[in-house]
Amino acid sequence: MNPQHGIWISELVRVYDVTWATSWNHDANRLLAPLLGIAPLPVLDMPSIPYHPSDKVPRVDRLARHRPAVWIDDLHTPQAHAWAGGRPEPTLLITTEPSTGLTRRSVDQALAWAVDL
Repeated sequence: MNPQHGIWISELVRVYDVTWATSWNHDANRLLAPLLGIAPLPVLDMPSIPYHPSDKVPRVDRLARHRPAVWIDDLHTPQAHAWAGGRPEPTLLITTEPSTGLTRRSVDQALAWAVDL
């Protein structure tokens, strides 16, 4: 956990509809949100563990609908890239390093992308 993550997520919330899309599911709000000092976020329910990371794609697609979307994750599968490339709506995938997680650079990239829309 980086103490800055809560600040960064709060910055993103001012621009985006930020949603947890993690195997933590609702535990993200119960365990992570208080540690980060953020309000609970909507949760995109994931299947029970273990699941293949590509199983996130249809769920993210339903959430994004026909809106521009930024998806920050530590594992974008080939299916995620195909989905992003095939959408008519602007779509940005930001892949983080699993050992590092969310970085200031990723947040700045997402915020700059929103301005450019």
